[in-house]
Amino acid sequence: MNKPQAPLTTDEAQNRAIDRLDVSPRFTEHEALRLNNMFRGSSTQEMLKAVFEGSLAGDVATVSSFGAESVVLLHLLAEVDPNVPVLFLDTGKHFAETIAYRDEVVEHLGLTNLQILAPEEADVQAKDESGLRWSYDPDGCCEIRKVKPLEKALDRFDASFTGRKAFQSSTRANLPRFEIDTSDAAGRLKINPLIDWSAEDIAAYMEEHDLPRHPLVARGFPSIGCEPCTHKVAPGEDPRSGRWKGWDKTECGIHKPGEEPFL
Repeated sequence: MNKPQAPLTTDEAQNRAIDRLDVSPRFTEHEALRLNNMFRGSSTQEMLKAVFEGSLAGDVATVSSFGAESVVLLHLLAEVDPNVPVLFLDTGKHFAETIAYRDEVVEHLGLTNLQILAPEEADVQAKDESGLRWSYDPDGCCEIRKVKPLEKALDRFDASFTGRKAFQSSTRANLPRFEIDTSDAAGRLKINPLIDWSAEDIAAYMEEHDLPRHPLVARGFPSIGCEPCTHKVAPGEDPRSGRWKGWDKTECGIHKPGEEPFL
């Protein structure tokens, strides 16, 4: 026969309550929709200022590849808070030009909280010892070198900024400014400040603020990722068509292709 359990002490009850709160989603789809409605018609600068000053998204970081257009979002964020955590995934496969550009941009913008993420050495040794997994299993390579390190890092944050833009590809055409990160059940926000910016907007902003350019753009790389999986793009092609050329793959796994989130 089971013995009756003693009633919880006050401390135990509080700890149980905290445990329950810790596993609850940080944000719900309803809250993301409310934020989209709140900033409908607001400029990107107005939205970013309000998010930081009002702590509307909790602890936030930005994820940056320091690619072709990354400097625009980084400049916008630096204008509001130069100490925003900037997460860079050092996959070990980047162009040397990207690493040099990363350091140039950080210094130019006065960013003070660059955080370099690397894959677990045990994962690399167990699953990509040759370093050639990208050539036969690009999804698996991205999982080891991008997805898993970023998941671990983002666990410390309530929301992250991305540089995604609707014009980049059809899989990004209908994304809102605020959405729920569906990579796990944590309920983090993904914030897409530039989602409604055109290519012309990006170019004009870079020109207005005299922002440094990634050197590979002038050589025919409008979208830049890891060196083995990035190719030149012909004029008029989808800017991301040079990524994983020859594979049925449009995203590295950090963002899910073809998602149709609430609007």
